[in-house]
Amino acid sequence: MVSRSEQRFIRINLITIIVTLLVILAGGIVRSTGSGMGCPDWPKCFDRYIPPTDVSQLPANYKEKYVAGRLKKNEKFAKYLESMGKVALADSIRHDKSITIPEEFNPTKTWTEYLNRLAGVAAGIFLFLTVVYSFAYRKTAKRIIVFSILNLFVVGYQGWLGSIVVSTNLAQWVVTVHMLLALVILAISIYTYNYAKQLNKAPSVIMYRIAWLKGFLFFTLVISIVQIVLGTEVREAVDVIAKSLSYGSKNTWISKVGEVFSYHRDLAILVVIANAVVYKMVIDRFSGKAAPLLTARFMLITLLIQLLSGFALAYIAFPPAAQALHILFSTLLFSLQFYLYLLVYRTSTYKQ
Repeated sequence: MVSRSEQRFIRINLITIIVTLLVILAGGIVRSTGSGMGCPDWPKCFDRYIPPTDVSQLPANYKEKYVAGRLKKNEKFAKYLESMGKVALADSIRHDKSITIPEEFNPTKTWTEYLNRLAGVAAGIFLFLTVVYSFAYRKTAKRIIVFSILNLFVVGYQGWLGSIVVSTNLAQWVVTVHMLLALVILAISIYTYNYAKQLNKAPSVIMYRIAWLKGFLFFTLVISIVQIVLGTEVREAVDVIAKSLSYGSKNTWISKVGEVFSYHRDLAILVVIANAVVYKMVIDRFSGKAAPLLTARFMLITLLIQLLSGFALAYIAFPPAAQALHILFSTLLFSLQFYLYLLVYRTSTYKQ
């Protein structure tokens, strides 16, 4: 029997997962529109809680002010990296000339980035609520409380890293780490959601061997993470190329990316094959309205949209909508794969 307080946690946790995916979508829109530096400071935007709409609302020396602020923050970050033994990385940040180039004020980009930050705040609020409501399990499943609190700390670190993304003028490796942390946040939320839902249920039992499916699902998860990292690196390379071409000649961007795009494209073939194998293994073992089977079907639909958006990016001159969808559905595919893994992990084989 699931209590009301437990039902409330499950509902809030699901909303948190959805809102986190919306934050990733908002981030994709920011990247696709080149609005990442729309707000040159953090957490405020042009030192305001509500951003300006016209350059006349800014101080005359706003460019110099925010460049100086970025340099100061980056010096602290460089010292932090040095304390971790990352001396070369620290030096690269200190000597990055692009950080000293001020961004021109663009109200559209400013508000695009600001709305992205508001979405992040909403996710933070729901993650905090999951912590509050997780105490419904203080006697039955303390791990839900522990992981919910851990996720709140990860989000705090993610927020700080977001400020570093701004201060380093979208440094490539920082953006990649920022994306990976988003996957960690999603994974923890999905884990607590699934654990709470399955807490009072007996593990599923089927008549087919499940070990191969568990192992292959884990392999599929790993290559999906690698694919997301490669995709982030492709996007970072495209940003550099686009800037060097003054954002013109969009049909040539992909051809100039180099080997990392080839790796990303070729690995996509393996991702398709792996997900097809997973689906075949699931339908061989589950039937009807079993949660693993429904999840596997959603995976295939997500993968199809992911492939179509990737095709549009590669061969239709980088349409902004396709960029945002590609990021969203790559993380959604990861989320469904991880959820399916958790569902299958509790399943055991019936022995005659």
